[in-house]
Formats: sequence, C-alpha cells, structure tokens
Amino acid sequence: MRLVFAGTPEVAVPALDALLASGRHEVVAVVTRPDAPSGRGRHLVASPVAQRAAEAGIEVLRPARPRDPDFLDRLRQIAPDCCPVVAYGAILPPAALEIPAHGWVNLHFSLLPAWRGAAPVQHALIAGDEVTGATTFLIGKGLDDGPVYGMLTEEVRSTDTSGDLLTRLAFAGSGLLAATMDGIEDGSLEAVPQAEEGVSHAPKIAVEDARIDWTVPALRVDRIVRGCWPAPGAWTLFRGERLKVRSVELDRDRTDLAPGELAVGKNTVHVGTASHAVRLQWVQPQGKKPMKAADWARGVRIGSGERLGEPAAQ
Repeated sequence: MRLVFAGTPEVAVPALDALLASGRHEVVAVVTRPDAPSGRGRHLVASPVAQRAAEAGIEVLRPARPRDPDFLDRLRQIAPDCCPVVAYGAILPPAALEIPAHGWVNLHFSLLPAWRGAAPVQHALIAGDEVTGATTFLIGKGLDDGPVYGMLTEEVRSTDTSGDLLTRLAFAGSGLLAATMDGIEDGSLEAVPQAEEGVSHAPKIAVEDARIDWTVPALRVDRIVRGCWPAPGAWTLFRGERLKVRSVELDRDRTDLAPGELAVGKNTVHVGTASHAVRLQWVQPQGKKPMKAADWARGVRIGSGERLGEPAAQ
C-alpha cells in the first residue's frame, strides 16, 4: 500500500522505521507538526519524525493545521491508501479522514477502551496498572473510540517511569502497526468495535497535576514520581521554591516521619508520607541540574522539622 505516515516525537520513529523496512508498503510522505523552538537559543528544530523522513528522502508535510486547504490538496494528490498515525499531536478533520481509502490507523499506547487521550502511559503508571499495552484502531470523529484492529500487552515493571514504559511500547507497537498494515492490505483484518465497559480517560498531565501530595501513602507518591518522569516531572516545594523529584525509593521500615517531614542521614534523605517514608534519590532544584538527594541536602543544610510541600516561612 501507499502510506502517508503521521507522527511527531521520538516515540513515533520506531514505527516509521518499521514501515520503511517493510517489503510490502511504500511510505511516500510523512505528516508532522511544524518546526518548533528548542534549546537556549530557541532556534527552530524539525521534529524527530521530520528528521528521520529527511534522512530517508521522503516528502515532509508540516501543516500548521490539518484542515489547511493546501495540505488537504497535497494529500489528495499523493492519494495514499492508508495513513498510519503515532503521536501526531493534532486533531484530524473529517476532510482529511476521508482521503485515504483505508482511513487513518492510529497506534495508541494503551489497551483501549482504557486510557483514551493524550497521556495513556502516564495515567496507567499513576493508577498502578500491572499490565498495559498498545492498540491499533481506525480513527473516527470521537476521541480514541474507533474500531480496533489489533492489540499487544506489556507488563508494567515496579521501577518503570513513563519514559521507560513508553520506549518499550514504541518498539513493540511498531511491529503491531506494520502487521496491521499487512492485514488491512490482504483483507485478513477487520476492525472490531471497542467494548462499552472499561472506558477511562487520560488527559494531558499539567504541571500542577504533577505536584506531590505528601499526605497520601508512599506507594501513591512513588507512582506519581514515576508516572510524571520525564515529563512534566513531579515536584514539590522547599522553602518556597520548586524542587523536582526525579526518583524515590520506598522504605517500609521508616514510619516515624510526618507527611513531608525531612530526615537527613549521612548518605540518605527520607521524607514522610501518610504511610511509611520514601528515600529521595535524585532531585533537581529550581534553575539547577539534577543531583543526588544527599548532595542537595548537604548543600541546603536542612534544619530540624523542615518539610517538603510547604511555602517559605514568613
């Protein structure tokens, strides 16, 4: 089939690579988000998908909005049979959905109908799911509610961050997407409506959503930290300034600390929660680079009774 691939971030590149390596399909163009400012100089940088397409000598379409007439006209000229999608980042209008004969087929990183939305991996970790996966489905007018072509499952590890889990799903899902294209082409796959039960939603996690509440149990704190890394990054307040918490470790033997209360040892920093304590492992003070929690604690000289999560003293 003639394919136009739609995707933007690094997580979409494995799927593009899998389709490029396929002997059955031809990727004739990619659709991606426009170049965006990056780095200290805020220079415009092409998306990872655009960069990979350029290396492969493929046409790159960067519409500001997928409803732009020039983009729709060019897509009609290309006349793709199908448009596979991985984390494109924009809503496709009906005029675009109608162009390919086999529609737009999305690789979504959850077991639909669970976790429909922009941040399925983060929400799965925060919710404590033990198993997640990836799904290919036909995009329609609703939010991730189209009929399903295929699924795969992936065990959630106790140390997974959202970055870890998303990377594994991106590579595993690339094979699922390629197999879905094969099945659509030879007619062996038929999309099946999603189950009506088990629907959950995974909206984008805002910075405020990533604030750590030390009055919840330690397991919940651990899930928030892992689910929000690397983006947007879990955080708390220390002396009125934001402190990112990159990783923690549960310490079920330490139960003497109040929620948010700090206890500093020679090479350890404990924080109290509603259950037992957690050990801070890596933190990132505002405006500084990440550092080991013990090094941070020595630098700021934590006093007796100081807590995380509280504003600066007046």
